[in-house]
Amino acid sequence: MMEKNIVEIKKRIDAACQKSGRNPSEVTLIAVSKTKPICVIEEAYDLGLRHFGENKVQELVSKYDILDDKYGDTIKWHQIGHLQRNKVKQVIDKSVLIHSVDSLRLGQKIDEEACKKGLVCDILIQVNIAEEDTKYGVTAQELLPLFMELVKLPHIRVRGLMTIAPYVENSEKNRDYFRKMRQLFIDIKSKNIDNSLSKINYDSSSFNILSMGMTGDYEVAIEEGATMVRVGTGIFGERDYPETNL
Repeated sequence: MMEKNIVEIKKRIDAACQKSGRNPSEVTLIAVSKTKPICVIEEAYDLGLRHFGENKVQELVSKYDILDDKYGDTIKWHQIGHLQRNKVKQVIDKSVLIHSVDSLRLGQKIDEEACKKGLVCDILIQVNIAEEDTKYGVTAQELLPLFMELVKLPHIRVRGLMTIAPYVENSEKNRDYFRKMRQLFIDIKSKNIDNSLSKINYDSSSFNILSMGMTGDYEVAIEEGATMVRVGTGIFGERDYPETNL
C-alpha cells in the first residue's frame, strides 16, 4: 500500500510541476513520519524516500539515534513542529532543517546552541499566513522585521519560509494563501541585504526554500511555488502508531 501511495504522490507532483512549467527536481517530498515506528520508516526508505519530518523533538532524536548507524547522512531529518527553546540543543545537530522558527528569541537560542556545536543551522521562518489563532508563526507584516534580525545571527542561515495552511476539503481554497506566501518569498529574496550584517550566513542564492502544502493541498502548493511539501497521511495512511513501537 505504501509503495502505491508513493508512486501516486510522485505522479501528482510531476503533474503539478508540468502544469506550472516547473521541473519536478525542484520539489522535495518530506514524509511526515510522526508516530510512525522504525520499521515503517525503513520501508519508506527502501521505497526511495530520504527526507522525513517530525513534530516532536524527542521522537526525532529517538529515531535519529536508532537509524543513524544504518543510514548515516543519506537519511535527512526535518524538525517541522513547534520548537521550544529548551529543546533546541537536542535537535540542533540532528535536523538538516528547522522549519518552524517564529521568534527572535528562538532564533537566538538556535544561534547560541549552533555556536557551541561549531555549525551553522539552516532554518525557515514560519508564517501564519491565514492568521489562525490555533497556529504558530509570524504574520505577513511581522515577517520582514524578524528576517532582518535573524540574518544578523552568525550561526543561522535563513533558507526560506514555511507555512501551514488551513485545513480545507477543497484545496483550491488555499490557493490564495500559497500565492501570498510565494509573493512574500519573492519580496524577501529580492531584498538587497547588507552583507556586513550577515557575513557568512546570508546569501540570496541560498534563500531558496518554500515549504508549504500537505496531504490535502500539496498539488496546489506546488503550482504556486512550493519547493518542499510535507505529506504524512498520503504516504502512511490514517493509522496512528503508538510511540512505544519506536
